[in-house]
Amino acid sequence: MERGNYSEVTEFILSGLTDHPELQLPLFGVFLLIYAFTVVGNGGMILLITIDPRLHTPMYFFLRNLSFCDLCLSSTISPKMLLNLLAERKSISFTACAVQMSLSIAFADIEGFLLTVMAYDRYVAICNPLLYAVTMSRQLCKQLVAGVYAVGLVDSVIPTCVTFRLSFCSSNIINHFFCDIPPLLALSCSDTRINEIMMFAFTLCITVSIFVTILLSYVYITSTILQIRSAEGRRKAFSTCSFHLTAVVLFYGTQLFMYLRPTSSYSMDTDKIVSVFYSLVIPMLNPLIYSLRNTEVKDALRRAMNKLLTNS
Repeated sequence: MERGNYSEVTEFILSGLTDHPELQLPLFGVFLLIYAFTVVGNGGMILLITIDPRLHTPMYFFLRNLSFCDLCLSSTISPKMLLNLLAERKSISFTACAVQMSLSIAFADIEGFLLTVMAYDRYVAICNPLLYAVTMSRQLCKQLVAGVYAVGLVDSVIPTCVTFRLSFCSSNIINHFFCDIPPLLALSCSDTRINEIMMFAFTLCITVSIFVTILLSYVYITSTILQIRSAEGRRKAFSTCSFHLTAVVLFYGTQLFMYLRPTSSYSMDTDKIVSVFYSLVIPMLNPLIYSLRNTEVKDALRRAMNKLLTNS
């Protein structure tokens, strides 16, 4: 692999979501609304869990961190994309591109690991309820979250450094709306085979380890729930897991489609749509998934609104 000559390219041009100028303004309106809902939804979830003592449990501690991660992931991509939808010249500096890539990878990894930790939390709560308070202690929860952030941040540095050591000498136009690995590999004039192998291996190892952990957790959870004699008890147990399973399926379905393919099969237009879904739409949907049918969150929101109205 060649070391990139950084003087060759000082900035990149992001082609954006579409080449049709007449669609730029409507798309700006749509994605501005998506980003606004993401900020309000995740920010509201963080605030609600923080101020309501009844939500100070391990499950909601992890959910608060998931909301923070979703907010950061969307904020890493959305502002620049919105700006470029209105700008004539859609440029991003070499350094800013590297930072955006690193942060987007980091928060995507952190979200995956958080979903895994949340699966373990549901396993302990349903399979060992009498030991739940002892097992999922406040100290352990903090250590798990700290470990998740550390691994995510470290894991993002390696593919970013390897990608930006390539040479970009023929063109600086990235066929995407943010700096991601596949379009940059397609843009490079270096031999990218090692990068492709590393990207595939990293993604495969992380995804498989997370998938196996979540799968095993839910095998034990399902087995335990089916042994509950009360139909109401089974319904409540399944209900506490349904939100998490929905988030897992949405997030990992798009991740697997995006990265576990050879570069020769990439369709950049298709990848843009999938990228929009996992980086912008899912962060907006997660607060809805965890709140619309979650009675504890709805009750907490009701108490917060009543308290606000009373004080006013």
